[in-house]
Amino acid sequence: MTTANDRLIERFYGAFAVRDGDTMASCYGPAARFSDPVFPDLRGAEPGAMWRMLAGRAEDLRIELLDHTADGDRGTAHWRAHYTFVQTGRPVVNDVHASFRFQDGLIAEHDDSFGFYRWSRQALGLRGTLLGWTPFVRNAVRRGAREGLEEFMARDAAGTPS
Repeated sequence: MTTANDRLIERFYGAFAVRDGDTMASCYGPAARFSDPVFPDLRGAEPGAMWRMLAGRAEDLRIELLDHTADGDRGTAHWRAHYTFVQTGRPVVNDVHASFRFQDGLIAEHDDSFGFYRWSRQALGLRGTLLGWTPFVRNAVRRGAREGLEEFMARDAAGTPS
């Protein structure tokens, strides 16, 4: 039996597949929390803004929702993203496992997990292969991601196109 939360997961990844960041953002509750290896501990409007930013800059993104379940207020998804990492022009295939907590028909908590070292080898090339396992590289990627999100949110608040 398909539940409302199953449909929410399908709506979220369906929107991602067509790069509809606004619909993705609308799947989150107002006090939502998101975390993954690159964007840890986003809260409130930040998760939606992150997806709008990523969906808006992706030119060759392909999303596969491989599996998902939802039971009560919890859910999981296994999904895969194929894209070109904008900063380096390198192709990436990222295999991701997501866990969700739902509240009032929306996503309240969303955690994505993937192998950062595997991702960094693809996205960063030689630098990722040699140093992607180090906290230095992980923290540098996180800082850059946070700065990009803050710039995106500031432009968005000012009504300036991205």
